[in-house]
Amino acid sequence: MTGILVAGGGVGGLAAALGLARRGHRVTVLERREVFTETGAGIQLGPNAFAALTRLGVAGEVLDRAVRVDALRFMDGTTGEPVASMPVDGAYTARFGHPYAVVHRVDLHLPLLEACRRHPGVVLRGHQHVTGYTQRRGEVTALLAGGGRLTGDALVGADGLHSAVRSRLVGDGAPRGAGHTVYRALVPMDEVPEGLRSPVVTLWAGPSWHIVHYPVAGGSHLNLAATREEAPRRAPAGAPVLPGRVRAAFPGLRGAARPLLERARGWRAWALYDRAPVERWTDGRVALLGDAAHPMLQYAAQGACQALEDAVALGEALGDRPSDVERRLRRYAAERRARTARVQWVSRELGRRLYHAAGRARRERNAMLGALSPREMYDAVAWLHAGAGAPARAGAAAGG
Repeated sequence: MTGILVAGGGVGGLAAALGLARRGHRVTVLERREVFTETGAGIQLGPNAFAALTRLGVAGEVLDRAVRVDALRFMDGTTGEPVASMPVDGAYTARFGHPYAVVHRVDLHLPLLEACRRHPGVVLRGHQHVTGYTQRRGEVTALLAGGGRLTGDALVGADGLHSAVRSRLVGDGAPRGAGHTVYRALVPMDEVPEGLRSPVVTLWAGPSWHIVHYPVAGGSHLNLAATREEAPRRAPAGAPVLPGRVRAAFPGLRGAARPLLERARGWRAWALYDRAPVERWTDGRVALLGDAAHPMLQYAAQGACQALEDAVALGEALGDRPSDVERRLRRYAAERRARTARVQWVSRELGRRLYHAAGRARRERNAMLGALSPREMYDAVAWLHAGAGAPARAGAAAGG
């Protein structure tokens, strides 16, 4: 046998492999693509992500590629006026123990990949599409496209939103379409208006739409994500989109972000999906992790963060070469279920109640957010940004 099998070579799968290998396990990562790589654009990483990356031994490498953020800024996209700003520099970092930073997805994936390549306990195998699994006493077999089979002590399904492992384990069908489309582009920083070049995550909120931007790639580019509620079109994830279509989708945008939207090129579109939380994460020697376990909308900026937390929790639950794998996998799931379920629900509510509010709800949102002090904002997000095990506090930013 080959130790522990991990289906999926994305952020969650590599983090899981690294966390397990650092505990002394032999791990084989099975990636459906021939080359281990990542697509997409920017990711926000809260202190809880950096706490996990520290446990995995790669926080320094990720920070070297990241842009540290000074503030999270909320703007009224229909008027161009500021609503609220939460500083995430000195006092915030002191409270939560780690910084808030933003990276291009590749700049998170690559340090994890390099750490796995260096570790003698990790084997990376490309062009290995896991399509299901079978079990018998003391072992699990991953079924591969083309008829291949690989047997191990456990199987971790980290194979994403359309997980084949989840399909076999949970059997809950296709993910839920959110009815939202996100258009993403990277803009060279020298083409960005001067007032939008600062290391700040800025959100422009409008009725049924919002736009987020922040610097990535060492500050050389601005990551731009424009989301609106609309029926999804039949197109593959990341399909190219003409700039005119994106501009026409946000006619109500006002303020400094409008010229940014006008200048951006190279747009690609993704339909957004998630799932409701489920109780069942394990089946004998099989467990789910990351988007395979708890796919969530991007509104809490926690998808990658929660996958990293999963990876650390999985390594701790399995420990150093345990003999009782099934019980330890159940312990991992029990530890992670409630927290990730809350993040899934909060992510939905943030989109509905804060990001896309209109009319009276918009005015009430602006008044409520504008009245919060930085300390009150920190209290509101403490349950999330402080990491697993932090005490829950009510608050607008927590979706409560």
